[in-house]
Amino acid sequence: MHPQEDPDLAAAARFHERWAGRWEPYERHPALEVDPDRLAAAWAEYAKRMEDNYPFFHPRYAGQMLKPPHPVAVAGYLAAMLINPNNHALDGGPATGAMEKEVVAELAAMFRLPSDTLGHLTSSGTIANLEALWVARELHPGRAVAVSEEAHYTHERMCGVLGVETVKVPAGQDGRMDLDALDAELRTGRVATVVLTTGTTGLGAVDQVDQALALRERYGCRLHVDAAYGGFFSLLAGQAAGPLLDDQAAAAFRAVGACDSVVVDPHKHGLQPYGCGAVLFRDPAVGRLYRHDSPYTYFTSEELHLGEISLECSRAGAAAGALWLTLRLFPLQAEEGLGAVLAAGRRAALAWAARLADSEELAVYTEPQLDIVAFWPRSGMGSVAAVDAASAALLRLAMADPDPVYLSTLRVAAERLRRRDPGLAADAPSARILRSVLMKPEHERYVDTLHAEVTRFAREVAARGA
Repeated sequence: MHPQEDPDLAAAARFHERWAGRWEPYERHPALEVDPDRLAAAWAEYAKRMEDNYPFFHPRYAGQMLKPPHPVAVAGYLAAMLINPNNHALDGGPATGAMEKEVVAELAAMFRLPSDTLGHLTSSGTIANLEALWVARELHPGRAVAVSEEAHYTHERMCGVLGVETVKVPAGQDGRMDLDALDAELRTGRVATVVLTTGTTGLGAVDQVDQALALRERYGCRLHVDAAYGGFFSLLAGQAAGPLLDDQAAAAFRAVGACDSVVVDPHKHGLQPYGCGAVLFRDPAVGRLYRHDSPYTYFTSEELHLGEISLECSRAGAAAGALWLTLRLFPLQAEEGLGAVLAAGRRAALAWAARLADSEELAVYTEPQLDIVAFWPRSGMGSVAAVDAASAALLRLAMADPDPVYLSTLRVAAERLRRRDPGLAADAPSARILRSVLMKPEHERYVDTLHAEVTRFAREVAARGA
């Protein structure tokens, strides 16, 4: 939340007071009473400890995939949290359960999935991917899952939990999965499910989902799309005038709706607080795999209870309420609403990459496909180890400066760096380069400042000799 904004949190409190006032007053139990002096002391200590955070709200923070939720989402979450509904069953969250079904339908439509798509919110993208991989295992027991070497590590970890073999597929210089290598793995017959990523965590690379569809037709494999980070960029894939996505990325996003399952995280680009993920299944018949009996729930309605199609049991109804309210103000549209938010970050990445390409102090690693920019100081151009040392030095210097800039690093293999610059001596197996996630729309107007500041740090690193 921007510190200067005044979200109508009071409206959430007023709602709860009005709603609770429908029942007769009662006396709260003394065991729940709090001593005012102890509360003041505890709050002071808590506030002090919470100061130990980076300024995720500010455009000077351009490091990891972190930003505060929108004030509308905060107010919506608070209003529901004061009731504390549980969306496992309509018994525990009738209002927010209905809202969850509505937002799931909106997310499915964004991906061009059918109207009868089955899905629900989750506490994270990790859990959402776990569910998709669990369904894949149940449909294809004993067979492997193929993932790109650039895919999030959660897939290999969750396959380990599920007892499923994983097959690593190489990626190209641009971070996209090598589909020829995937074809070779599919020919062996051991792979039944392929995980494609539309927005890798490292570079924001978008796998060629549209071309992978032909491999599914040829081999009968299942296609799962991890769109946890990049999913909302689907909103920009249909732009006709002044398209912001390159042709490959746009085609990939338009093809997601033909895949078997999709994961997206509203707590990343959807303006939501943690944790709010979602998993969507194109074929609603997979709901049969979740079938179970619960003797103490599912009794208030004959309608679908979301716990009947979820591996998680208790889930915060407040997450559904916050997302529902947010999408009323920021609809899933390209030219306005959430699309305009995504477009600003994308323009920021393109603008900074252009400045880096012309820079004497900094070198861009690859053209950004979404809103993540990767680069390194030219003072480290002598060798792979020098790239690593210069990048680490700039990161530390930028964070410690009186006017700090917060970046992150990405470790890349030496051979990839040397494809970018064959003159680099191969004196280390890998190196850290710098990485910046421009996911706040305010970054668009801050590109000149970021570039000037990072250039200043790069000159100082060069002067110090890393």
